[in-house]
Amino acid sequence: MSDEVDECSLIPAPENLLGLRIASIFIILVGSSSGALFPVLARRTTWLHVPKALFECAFFAKYFGSGIIIATSFIHLLSPALDELGSPCLGEGWTVYPYALALCMLSIFGIFIIELVAFRWGTAKLKKLGIGYDPHGHDPGSHAAHGPELDGTSVQDKGKSDIESQDSKNRHHHHVTDTMSDNSVAQILGVAILEFGVILHSVLIGLTLAVDEQFKILFVVIVFHQTFEGLGIGSRLAQMHLPPKYNWAPLAGAVLYGITTPIGIAVGLGVRTTYNPNSTKALIVSGVLDALSSGILIYTGLVELLAHEFLFNKEMMHASNWKLVYAIGSMLAGWAIMALLGRWA
Repeated sequence: MSDEVDECSLIPAPENLLGLRIASIFIILVGSSSGALFPVLARRTTWLHVPKALFECAFFAKYFGSGIIIATSFIHLLSPALDELGSPCLGEGWTVYPYALALCMLSIFGIFIIELVAFRWGTAKLKKLGIGYDPHGHDPGSHAAHGPELDGTSVQDKGKSDIESQDSKNRHHHHVTDTMSDNSVAQILGVAILEFGVILHSVLIGLTLAVDEQFKILFVVIVFHQTFEGLGIGSRLAQMHLPPKYNWAPLAGAVLYGITTPIGIAVGLGVRTTYNPNSTKALIVSGVLDALSSGILIYTGLVELLAHEFLFNKEMMHASNWKLVYAIGSMLAGWAIMALLGRWA
């Protein structure tokens, strides 16, 4: 019992390797930002000379990123939440019920209800504009609810079809503009929900790294962890089809992801003499945030990414066996690498 009390009240002394801990802020900043920005820049620029087939034909980065996100939700968020909210440093009341799992489910149902309400609101608005609506975006003449599944020119083509039937060019312009604006906002909100869960996770990782006594091992693993997770986020950002006025959104999302873990490290170093990751308050806050974040990523990974990219994606359903196997293999590769990193962090 005394050992448990000592462990729970012990404040780590991260003065050891303080110079390397400070340098880790900039090293991880480069790794995280590179991982997140690479898919976005590769899709927008020609100077990177990335083979088009990698991103356009086989969608390697997109499916690789889906595997990373799913593995992150279970291995790097839900599992730590179970440990934190089941820690012996907490009172006995925390051990009689799986609070982490309950919070995870609460987050899943919360995101589902928010998305359902948003879809119904969007449906009503599009109906007033005389535009068909399909939640999966596959029916002819319909509006896609999930931006990444939408072809960049389909909205304009569908708008043109509507206007020809109504013989009014002014109204056509109004429909197309409103539809593209609605679709853009839907895409941005969808990716924002995904990134919200990842950002919470990244800040907590940085805070832990700053005060952890096993710094060297954790540092190496987190560099790879954040880089691959950045690829996952970046691949989703790169797939967004936005009008020119929203072109800043994918870049902003990638930059925001890149700075979150360094911010966490900086905060951790600032409070290193008083912050105890095993204290009751720290365990509860970290456990609750990890559990809620895991629910966000589980829903996003399994519903928005896995189901919509394979089961509800007409292109993939009618794709060749080779393309389907390649997409699944890319997803499993991302999942396997991220799950393996969970052995150390």
